[in-house]
Amino acid sequence: MPQYIESKDNPKLKQLRGLIEHASLRKKQQQTVLEGAHLIESYLHSGKQPDCIFSTEQGLNHPENQDALAPTTCPIYIISEQMYKSISPLGQSTPLMAIIALPQIQSPWLATVDTLILDRIQDPGNVGTLLRSAAAVGIQQVLSTTGTASLWSPKVLRAAMGAHFSLQLFEMIENQDILQNFHIPVYATSSHRPASIYQLDLSSPCVWILGNEGQGVHPELLTQAQSVTIPQPGGQESLNVAIAGSVCLFEMMRQRLV
Repeated sequence: MPQYIESKDNPKLKQLRGLIEHASLRKKQQQTVLEGAHLIESYLHSGKQPDCIFSTEQGLNHPENQDALAPTTCPIYIISEQMYKSISPLGQSTPLMAIIALPQIQSPWLATVDTLILDRIQDPGNVGTLLRSAAAVGIQQVLSTTGTASLWSPKVLRAAMGAHFSLQLFEMIENQDILQNFHIPVYATSSHRPASIYQLDLSSPCVWILGNEGQGVHPELLTQAQSVTIPQPGGQESLNVAIAGSVCLFEMMRQRLV
């Protein structure tokens, strides 16, 4: 039975707002927030249950939300439309949010499987898009260096559209800890290097490093990888990192499907 929350000072509501706004609280409580029926439905289909759900009376009766919530057994809280709009980072959306526990990964990353490394990529939209592309081509392991946008922030989760739930994600990795154990080819994108991705043999497992939007891949990582570029006969200096990374990942998949 849904429970109504009428006070903006309700502890559950303050917890929801805090998790949306503060990375430090997400880290401390090991929780984050999903927003939207599709994202919550993807989480439920992965076999997990949210800690709790928030919606409005009208939102709870929306057919899309009812379909998404059919498998859920967690507590559901109903708040006013005004309260929801004051908390939601999306603005215009069908009201539905969930608090979930962050996954606890016990084992280290693997050194012989396809891997995506995100090096200080700061825009949540870029990070989410790259996670979505990685999941689409079958990569299951993603590492991010210190300085990369939090992989489990609500904005990254929204951009990734459920990709998180099919990936093994490792965050806040220092440069010196990343490449020393990999036993497969490592490629780093660089707009100033002559080797084209279309000259590579990508039929076997490999590692892709994608770097900061302005500075590119950190020199410490670049020296340990084979630098490659995406040909741009149209004359542009560089591509958006999410587009560049997606081109590389889908070229890898294309070669393996031939």
